[in-house]
Amino acid sequence: MDSISLTDLADELLHSAREGSSGRAARTIHGGHDRVLRETVIAILAEHGLAEHESPGEATLQVLRGRVRLDSEPDSWEGSAGDHTIIPGRRHALTALEDCAVLLTVVKP
Repeated sequence: MDSISLTDLADELLHSAREGSSGRAARTIHGGHDRVLRETVIAILAEHGLAEHESPGEATLQVLRGRVRLDSEPDSWEGSAGDHTIIPGRRHALTALEDCAVLLTVVKP
C-alpha cells in the first residue's frame, strides 16, 4: 500500500508557498485531471487564496492546518484544522485567514 504523511506534506508545501511569489503551493496525491477522483493538498499563505472559480464536479474540503474562508454567494464558511465541508456546486473562492493547508477532494461526473 502507498501512504503519505499529510502533516509532512503540509509542512513541505507551506515552505514552498513561502518561497514562491503566488503565496501557494499544491501537490496532487491521488488521481489527476484525467481521473474521476482527484485529491490535492494545497498550502496557502495568509491573505492569499484561490480566486472565484467553477467546481469541476462534486468536491469536499478538509482543513489540515490553519484557518480558511470559503465564499460561495450567498453563503460563507470558515473552517480550522480538523474541519470538513462540502463545496457548493457553484462558483466559489477560498481565502487563507492564516497560513493553512487543505485537502481538496474532487469527483468529476
